[in-house]
Amino acid sequence: MSKPIIPVFFTISDDYSPYLGVALKSAILNSSKENIYKAIIIYESLSDENRQKLCDLATENFTVEFVPMKSGLEAITDKMGNRLRSDYFTLTIYYRIFIAEMFPEYDKGIYIDSDVVLEGDIANLYNFDLGDNYIGACRDFSIMYVPELVEYIECALGLDRTHYINSGVLLMNLKKLRELNVSEHFLSLYTKYQFDCLAPDQDYLNIMCNGKILYLPEQWNTMPNKDRPVLDDVNLIHYNLFWKPWGYDHITYYENFWKYAKLSPYYEELKNIRDTYSDEQRASDKECLGLLISRGHEIPNQEGTVKKITETGVKIKL
Repeated sequence: MSKPIIPVFFTISDDYSPYLGVALKSAILNSSKENIYKAIIIYESLSDENRQKLCDLATENFTVEFVPMKSGLEAITDKMGNRLRSDYFTLTIYYRIFIAEMFPEYDKGIYIDSDVVLEGDIANLYNFDLGDNYIGACRDFSIMYVPELVEYIECALGLDRTHYINSGVLLMNLKKLRELNVSEHFLSLYTKYQFDCLAPDQDYLNIMCNGKILYLPEQWNTMPNKDRPVLDDVNLIHYNLFWKPWGYDHITYYENFWKYAKLSPYYEELKNIRDTYSDEQRASDKECLGLLISRGHEIPNQEGTVKKITETGVKIKL
């Protein structure tokens, strides 16, 4: 009897290829020869050179496949409410919402951001029983200690802060999400309301899947955070928000990233990014973080927030 394929989805454009190279190398090195894995890279644009570098990482039981993102996202434009971290615009953050529809051959799958490293076997994440939940994810501890962001979650989204998840690591019930037409529901909400969001894809997934989320152990989405204890038994480290190990050497789990970066085909390029990360870039990071926090305080006072629309009886949940 053949073993089932464990599909692991990534979404990138060219500029994030070096970080995906590290994530993919760490996932492969920590995988088991007893399983069959497939990394499926959904891309907006990807050069032949980067495609080849990533493809060369594949092993006999951990293959790599490239799939261009289909059209259909023309309605999503560059405005502040669609920007990642209130910082920059990229359509790739929305691609995860369309995975269920794009890949009908899979009933279950994993989505992972590219700014991560694996320290455990991704098969152990895949093996969690989702039951009738739509997704499995970890609580987002990066926001729970920032009063303005908590205010946004509770007063703009209408969610309990302890139920708000980070969408950088998702165990997805693809069969159920297809049955519920998740991509169609998202586009309907987006087109009609265009909610002002701090984390666009993440906020939509939180509000659509609320009540049907399996909360995973923090070890599967461990983020550098001065307010959280350092974990010894991490399975996946996610360098969320602005504090990336290629820009800052004081962050928690810095060494974990560079351990795998040295083994990736992008090591020299990543070293150059680190060594040339400028004071201007750090000042920009700080400014964008300040903007994110200030918007967290401002958005709840707007008309047409998720919470206010929900209170009118509109169906937001799947």
